[in-house]
Amino acid sequence: MKTEKEKMLAGELYNPLDRQLSDERHHARLLLKAFNDTRDDQAGERSRLLRELIPAAGSGVWIEPPFYCDYGSNIVLGDKVYFNFNCVVLDIAPVRIGSRVLFGPAVQIYAASHPLSALDRRTGLELGKGIEVGDDAWIGGGTILCPGVRIGARSVIGAGSVVTRDVPEDVLAAGNPCRVLRRLSG
Repeated sequence: MKTEKEKMLAGELYNPLDRQLSDERHHARLLLKAFNDTRDDQAGERSRLLRELIPAAGSGVWIEPPFYCDYGSNIVLGDKVYFNFNCVVLDIAPVRIGSRVLFGPAVQIYAASHPLSALDRRTGLELGKGIEVGDDAWIGGGTILCPGVRIGARSVIGAGSVVTRDVPEDVLAAGNPCRVLRRLSG
């Protein structure tokens, strides 16, 4: 029988009130509070806290506080990823970010979801769908990435977009809902 965490990571309905999951979220909240309270002259402490929060982070990752996530342990970051201020990652499903990806301020990454049926929502069970962002992508400020989307390598998402579907590689896409505007070269 699967644990609630195994169900969560597999994108199945799971109980978010499970003791293990509650404890892991609590631990992440404590790390986030400490990280978000650091000063600019405490780069070493920020780095230490981020390594504990997001163990699968590559080298040269920089996240401007405040930053928020559910677990941190379900986030995989490539090298030289940059998150500007006020970003949120609801990582109840795997969130995989390639190398050299830039996130503008207030980007929201929502791997978390709820059942569409009101009867199913009454059970309190939740689910999620993983999100992927390819190498060298740039996600403009205020963008929302919805559950299950994939952003192709080298693509640019315009500020304020709501990404509800996959975006291919090497394109400029924007809007609500986000749509491809044109191909990018080089």
